[in-house]
Amino acid sequence: MHDRNRRSETTIGAARRAVTRLAETLRGSRITIREYDPATHGPLIEFDGIDGLEEVDRYWVNAPFAFVSIGYDPATNQHRYNVVEPALRADERVLLETLSEDVRDPLLYREKRHDNVARLLEETVHEYLERYGADVDTKAFYRLFYHLYRDFRGYGRLDPIMHDPRVEDISCDGYELPIYVYHEEYTDIETSVSFEKEALDRFVVRLAQHSGRHISIGDPMVETTLPDGSRAELALGEEVTPRGSAFTVRKYADEPFTPIDLIQYGTFSVEQMAYLWLAIEHNRSLLFAGGTASGKTTSMNAISMFIPPRSKVLTIEDTRELELYHDNWLSSVTRERSHEGKHVTMYDLLRSALRHRPEYIVVGEVRGEEAITLFQAMNTGHTTYSTMHADSVQTVINRLENEPINVPRPMVQSLDVLSIQTLTRLEDGRVRRNKVLAEIEGIDQRTGELDYSPAFTWDGESDSHQSKGSQLLENIRDERGWNRTELLSELRTRERFLEYLETNDIDDYRQFTALINEYYADRAGVLDRIGIDGSLEDEQDDGE
Repeated sequence: MHDRNRRSETTIGAARRAVTRLAETLRGSRITIREYDPATHGPLIEFDGIDGLEEVDRYWVNAPFAFVSIGYDPATNQHRYNVVEPALRADERVLLETLSEDVRDPLLYREKRHDNVARLLEETVHEYLERYGADVDTKAFYRLFYHLYRDFRGYGRLDPIMHDPRVEDISCDGYELPIYVYHEEYTDIETSVSFEKEALDRFVVRLAQHSGRHISIGDPMVETTLPDGSRAELALGEEVTPRGSAFTVRKYADEPFTPIDLIQYGTFSVEQMAYLWLAIEHNRSLLFAGGTASGKTTSMNAISMFIPPRSKVLTIEDTRELELYHDNWLSSVTRERSHEGKHVTMYDLLRSALRHRPEYIVVGEVRGEEAITLFQAMNTGHTTYSTMHADSVQTVINRLENEPINVPRPMVQSLDVLSIQTLTRLEDGRVRRNKVLAEIEGIDQRTGELDYSPAFTWDGESDSHQSKGSQLLENIRDERGWNRTELLSELRTRERFLEYLETNDIDDYRQFTALINEYYADRAGVLDRIGIDGSLEDEQDDGE
């Protein structure tokens, strides 16, 4: 009897609490939220460091909501990348779960008619908190807002890392394993971010969906481009990646690298860049080769800024990476079959491209049958640029001539310049360097082999690029009707022009391209304006 009365009292108490909550919800509350001001409201984040780690760097990635703290562990001689975000109290976590369920559908409906999604989310959260009768101050409101916005419109737990301009690559290798990033200063470094099984599976599916792609246990691997332009390789489940769902994100640079960036980083010398500029202007075809993360696509994108402004350029890629600041540019991307549609391959795009009569064709990477068409385009007068995975000139030639690419040797000789790049380690850390710029000279009549010679090589001991002489430049000299003094004068003028841009930190791609275009339109005028004497007569043959 006593137990029955106690159960009855418990049931009555629960009912009273439910009625009270309902009454509060019906009555609602009035919440006054002012725009967040750190000076008035105090910081949203409390962080006193991590025991055992010496903080060596700290910087905002999404102020005032998230920053990165780089810690150093002297015991292991390793750095650690710590993501620091607003922490939620227990009651705020319950509110967040409730808001996540209630706000999602109205938000999706309303955002179709709203330009400012962040403002819309603020208003929607404010509205629902008042419905709940919740009592929150400004700091609590913005903590909740940050986590909701991060999860709805951003990349969830990965969002701060995606906002970090100093991170190039992000790798997740499985369930409950720390995510690793490639940081421009600290190279490969472990982060404080990881995913549990269900959360990681959901995250990988969401990345695919946001890119307009499908991923499932039956079709568990997807290569795609994220909405911000970053490249992602996704794997779902444990069949193909035994440690669990995995992903790698190659981040998209908001601002494309320019030739000045490559000079400042030491990837190329000023002399090499002047050489490439002259080769591009005179319609020489180039192939950039190297290992993973050696910077070949970055270099190809950068030197494409030397293309004369009125030339028609067409780019072809599997996943969108190239970003040209060029008015007469047609971009095309392959497509996998979807429902009743058909595959659109690089081969299809390249065949179509030739009907557009482009002067320059840029192909993201050659791997198969499209290479034949690309080299056919070279042979018929189109200037082409592309990339390939290979670590030496001879390896490139072997890959081109053999399965699965199979370009006939007489067609390979239409390629003019091969750039081999490497990701290597020097005293200051890992760096990207051009190992060699080689010129394809044709087929040796005696041996039948393809001849090539280095125009520039990199000396790792001195970390410098050495000129070895160039037949390509001599051919350009003949075409232009220059004598040798005039050729050297033209090269030196372009070097001084690039040195001026480097000295004055003109590495913004818009400014850089505008000045290159001005050089083409009014060479004497732009040289005079920046104080460079470009007269041919003032340069003497230095015996090179």
